[in-house]
Amino acid sequence: MSVLAPGSTVTVRLLKAPRPDVTYPATVLGDDGVRVVVRADWAGPPVSDFGAFRFETGDVFTEYYWRDRWYSIKEVRSASGTLKGWYCDVARPAQVTAAEVSTADLDLDLWLSGDGSLVLRLDEDEFAESGLADTDPDAAAEAIRTLDELETLARRGFPGLLTLPGSPLH
Repeated sequence: MSVLAPGSTVTVRLLKAPRPDVTYPATVLGDDGVRVVVRADWAGPPVSDFGAFRFETGDVFTEYYWRDRWYSIKEVRSASGTLKGWYCDVARPAQVTAAEVSTADLDLDLWLSGDGSLVLRLDEDEFAESGLADTDPDAAAEAIRTLDELETLARRGFPGLLTLPGSPLH
C-alpha cells in the first residue's frame, strides 16, 4: 500500500465511465493509510452553475478520500477563502498509488452549503439512468445506502471526518 507524503503532488482521477475521466493535479496534505487529504484548484470550466451553488476559477478544494468508504468529501472555498460548502461524491473506495488517487464515480452526489442550511441530494436521475442497479445490484444498493449515510453525516456537520491525518478531531 502506498502512503503519500505531505507536500507531494498526485493526479486525482475521477472515473466517470462511460463519460471521459476527469483528472487534475493535487497537493497531498496528509495520508494516514486509510484517508488521503489533498488540495486542488477547481479544474473545470470557468463557471459551473448548479443553481443552488457554483464552482468557478479560483475556487480551492480540500478533498478527503477514503480507501475503505464509498464516498469522498470536498470542502469548497472561493479564491478569497470564503467557505462555499461541501460537495460529496458517492464513489467506490479510493485506489491510491504513489502517483494517483482514483475513484469510480457512481453518479450520486450531495451538497451541504457553507452555512449548513441547505442539504441537496444530486444526480439521482443520472444514477437511475446509469443501469448500475441492473449490472451490479450490490454496488447500486451500497451507493444508495452511502447517499443516505452522507445526508445524515452532512446534517450533523461531518463529525470527526474533516481533519488532517495526525490532527485532533473536531
